[in-house]
Amino acid sequence: MPPTPVSPTGIDAPAAPLSTALPPSLQDLIGKHPGEPNVMDPDLLADPFGGYGRLREQGPVLRARFMDDTPIWLVTRFDEVRAVLRDPRFVNSPYSIPGHTGPDPRTRLMELLGIPEEHTVYILESLLTSDPPDHARLRRLVSRAFTAPRVRDLRPRVEEITDTLLDELPGHADENQVVDLIEHFAYPLPITVICELVGVPEAYRPRWRNFGSDLASLDPQRIGVSFPVMIDHIHELIATRRTEPRDDLISALIRAQDDDGGRLGDTETVTLVMTLVLAGHETTAHLIGNGTAALLAHPGQLRLLKEDRELLPHAVHELMRRCGPVQMTQLRYAAEDVELAGTRIRRGEAVQPVLVSANHDPRHYDDPERLDLTRQSAGRGEDHVGFGHGTHYCLGAALARQEGEVAIGRLLRRYPDLSLAVAPDQLKFQVRRRQPGAWRLLNLPLRLTRTV
Repeated sequence: MPPTPVSPTGIDAPAAPLSTALPPSLQDLIGKHPGEPNVMDPDLLADPFGGYGRLREQGPVLRARFMDDTPIWLVTRFDEVRAVLRDPRFVNSPYSIPGHTGPDPRTRLMELLGIPEEHTVYILESLLTSDPPDHARLRRLVSRAFTAPRVRDLRPRVEEITDTLLDELPGHADENQVVDLIEHFAYPLPITVICELVGVPEAYRPRWRNFGSDLASLDPQRIGVSFPVMIDHIHELIATRRTEPRDDLISALIRAQDDDGGRLGDTETVTLVMTLVLAGHETTAHLIGNGTAALLAHPGQLRLLKEDRELLPHAVHELMRRCGPVQMTQLRYAAEDVELAGTRIRRGEAVQPVLVSANHDPRHYDDPERLDLTRQSAGRGEDHVGFGHGTHYCLGAALARQEGEVAIGRLLRRYPDLSLAVAPDQLKFQVRRRQPGAWRLLNLPLRLTRTV
């Protein structure tokens, strides 16, 4: 039996109860089915690395329960997770199951989360939840903004934004010369980049931080108020760009809508903007935060990176593997009966690939709990599933990696004596705020210079 995983940032997972109680709508569903873990179980929220690691060692495919208490299959090991993510027999929408005529099994969760019925379409019919051929059509419309040449062209602007934020960091320090890296660097960098790319004016960008926070809260009251406001806001952005087109993605989507005979609908345009802005800054912000915390907790690896900046691309991959902020994918549904690792998954049943347990699978990695910036891929391409795999591989992965490289590299060069300003166990993680499938620092208090 491999050792129980520890917090990959080097910071102990909180042993105390969750800081905020779950909403009653979700709390009442936990523990109703002994032997079938619920993804909202407190131990999994507080320590997903250890919790899902223990489940992985029980088997590659396990019966469990989703947030709304619906039965799911957890897929926990590297090979099986990759197999599901690239298998077209596992679809993102239940309506892609041949012959499906029943109710949408996802609507109950929308109700529990407080999303008004008239707005559920913006989640249930998005780029993330679509399947071919619609998925290919939608992805093609936005993929040009994220090609390798386009991402390379963005690098000077990413570096400029990074340097400006680093210049401003000392001005955000408190009387003890402590600054919160999440608030003043990790978040502002990616949200500035993605908003400039998509076409969200600077004055509106703080709203998106609030929108993301409200959705992550899983509080039905907050979501019920915030989600419609976000949708109305996106409609207003699109309306403005119709009369004032610019060189941004919203304007490009409007042109595609007009030039393609309406094949890109109004709802699809809204969901694309919503998905790109939210996904385009949340993941990268917490890759920077988690990664910085991990490096500061592993001085040997930090020293190695300072001595050899050519390791930065490897370092970002290893940090995404070991402490990536995204720990699960969207649910998949079996479009037909499928045999997976000796388990029969029936047509229509839901499957939950677990990225965090796959990325720590000792069957695939030597000493997976060790942070090793020199870890080499076993073959061609990236050797982790932090950005997913297959058809729904993260559209913005190249941009996220580039932002991570620029942010961490320049941060360490500008402030070589950077250090944690609190004991590691004092850091509070967003997992304590009841969001399953995520490992995100609420704050990262740092001292920029060494004190005598």
